[in-house]
Amino acid sequence: MASSTNRYDAIVIGGGHNGLVSAAYMAKGGLRVLVLEARDQVGGAAVTESLGGVRVPALAHTVGRLRPSVASDLDLRSHGLALVSPEVRVFAPQPDGRAVTLWGELARSVESLRIWSETDATAFVEFDRRVRALSKFLFDLGEEAPPEIKAPGFGDALVGLRLGRAFRGLGRNDGRTMLRVVAMAVADFVAESFSTEAIRATTAWRGVRHTAMGPWSAGSTQVLLADAAGNDGGAGETVFAKGGPSGLSDALASAARAFGAEVRTGVRVSQVLTADGVVTGVVTDAGEEIAAAAVVSGVDPKRLLTTLVDPVTVGPNMRWRAGNIRTPGTTAKVNLVLDGLPDFPAAGGDARLLRGRIQVGTTSIDAMEHAFDESKYGRFAATPVLEATIPSLVDPSLVEGAPEGTHVMSVVAQWMPPKRAAADWAAAGGAADREAVGDAVLRSLETVAPGITGRVKVRQVLTPGDLETQYGLTGGHPMHAEPGLDSFFLWRPLLGWARYRMPVQGLYLAGSGAHPGGGVTGAPGRNAAREVIADKRKRRK
Repeated sequence: MASSTNRYDAIVIGGGHNGLVSAAYMAKGGLRVLVLEARDQVGGAAVTESLGGVRVPALAHTVGRLRPSVASDLDLRSHGLALVSPEVRVFAPQPDGRAVTLWGELARSVESLRIWSETDATAFVEFDRRVRALSKFLFDLGEEAPPEIKAPGFGDALVGLRLGRAFRGLGRNDGRTMLRVVAMAVADFVAESFSTEAIRATTAWRGVRHTAMGPWSAGSTQVLLADAAGNDGGAGETVFAKGGPSGLSDALASAARAFGAEVRTGVRVSQVLTADGVVTGVVTDAGEEIAAAAVVSGVDPKRLLTTLVDPVTVGPNMRWRAGNIRTPGTTAKVNLVLDGLPDFPAAGGDARLLRGRIQVGTTSIDAMEHAFDESKYGRFAATPVLEATIPSLVDPSLVEGAPEGTHVMSVVAQWMPPKRAAADWAAAGGAADREAVGDAVLRSLETVAPGITGRVKVRQVLTPGDLETQYGLTGGHPMHAEPGLDSFFLWRPLLGWARYRMPVQGLYLAGSGAHPGGGVTGAPGRNAAREVIADKRKRRK
């Protein structure tokens, strides 16, 4: 049994951004909290790491989806968080030398789209309004814990009333549109507004980023709207943390400590302890038993329920259900250290255009779907679709001490073959796979930035297998579970278990596998903390 001499109100497994958010809120609420992070630094995949004498983002390269309420409630600015939002949001260079460019200012986006189509430029105004209106409802949905479906109470009725009010706030037309489009393929959704393929593809990208979906996959419109919840509508967010993603994670850890939480790194949890179906604490890899009334998991639900909790306690049916949570990682991450700023002819020498998200391969819906098809049938996409940033343009501190002109490029690449465990990636070639992915990424970049390969001084490739082994993402999935409609709201992570409480008393889920899902939002961690605190107060009564 875990010792009661060093007992905590709650232990958080994993010091990723959601785990830290949850810890900070619980500590602020008066609970005695301990965070245990397996790696030597907090942040999970939202960290900045050393590469070739500079600092690069591990996986997440922007943090603009962080809920403003989280930053405010935890006073993250006083803990060192500084955010930079460049004017340009998206720069999508095309093979013909033109580019689809979207800005934070709507009028500038409209003006830039006129080189493609006067009609589409005008249509972008309504598209942006529609995305903002519909995503606002999903934002409101994400602010609440889903209602209890087995035995709803008065609190659940209040949640229903608030959500009903939010839905009525859409108005009759947008309300009907929401019901019509939420299950729609994003290819159809953008086609309702635009006729130009490059504009369709550029705006559709956020409906498939980090997923195992293609633009013609049902439900991908919901992914786009969820991504837009709380940020820049049709253009999407592009916000960097000074110091890279660790700038956010370190601020969260500092806030948690300031509220009284204890944060320990280099400590891996090997088991969640239970007695008579109730959580009693955890065991670390070193054999240390730590007692707690509640265990809050920042790791993904599949890993939690199939590897960390006693299978007898979980039960065969729930273990089977958890094992079927879909985590088909199709995202690879490539970090490049460059000896100079790459030349994108479509930018016309204007470096401002390179300060946001650079999309490569979003030339047409069909091109994106063909790249997805390769992955769907277990092959590498010969021409992966890329989202790149050059964070050193907005945060020179990342390359301090490096030779003048050095820049960092962070590239998210899709689509990789899914349904391959970390061991399968290693068995399939390991280093050879990484070289193949890195080479494919550079070939794609060369189509819009000729000569970039010659500027690469250091290259780091992380396959989905690497994301699993290094950052604990089951299947290498950045969102802890595929964000399809079968894992949305009441169904995330499993129907009947969407209220952050897991099927063991005292066990909670706070990571991206919980509602409202993935991305650097902090919402799952905050919502889970509310439920832990509420349960603690009920026990005191």
